[in-house]
Amino acid sequence: MKTTWLAAAATAAVLVPASAQLVAAQDYEFSLYSGWQTAPHSRVEGDYPGTGEDFDALIGWDGKSFEMPPYYGVRGTWWKTDRLGFGVEFTHTKVYAPDDEKAEIGFEDLEFTDGLNIVTANAMYRWPDRWGSFTPYVGGGVGVSVPHVDVDTTTGIDTYELQYGGPAMRLMAGASYDLSERVALFGEYQFTYSANDVELEGDGDLQTNIKTNAVNFGLTLKF
Repeated sequence: MKTTWLAAAATAAVLVPASAQLVAAQDYEFSLYSGWQTAPHSRVEGDYPGTGEDFDALIGWDGKSFEMPPYYGVRGTWWKTDRLGFGVEFTHTKVYAPDDEKAEIGFEDLEFTDGLNIVTANAMYRWPDRWGSFTPYVGGGVGVSVPHVDVDTTTGIDTYELQYGGPAMRLMAGASYDLSERVALFGEYQFTYSANDVELEGDGDLQTNIKTNAVNFGLTLKF
């Protein structure tokens, strides 16, 4: 009996610190960022509003990150262990079609400037203090795009509304630097991809797959 109690006590002595260590490793972070975002060419196709005629063009999107409304993102992360985390992220990416290219296919406005609005569930992995005071990390996520469609035709048919665009994903890699136990700065590269299939007033529609590249700088608060 004495041996049994000693074994139980030894087991508890091992398990309790391990459990406490697991809880201590769990923390929450809220991050806010902005930066420079661009978008390479993508093909835009669909049915032209009011006529039903097909349009198809390669558009060289402009990002205009610092024009209103600005490019930005917010991210919440739960670090389940010192290295592995999960979370959600919203990014207000945006793209504008150049004047000459949108005019060629009959549009006065062709843009997602109140955002492509990429929302994803993320998985993150980090290496605490791997580079001195810097902690490198990588991450990725899958989710949806919720674009604000701003499309005006030269014939006066306008579409201006939020819609469900389609599936989306993101990848990122960066490093953070702790200013204190509660505050950190970070910089990262981030890539997003979204498949957007939206409806236009006048029985039209538009499909385009948009990729963005961004260099982000931000602030993280830890809880």
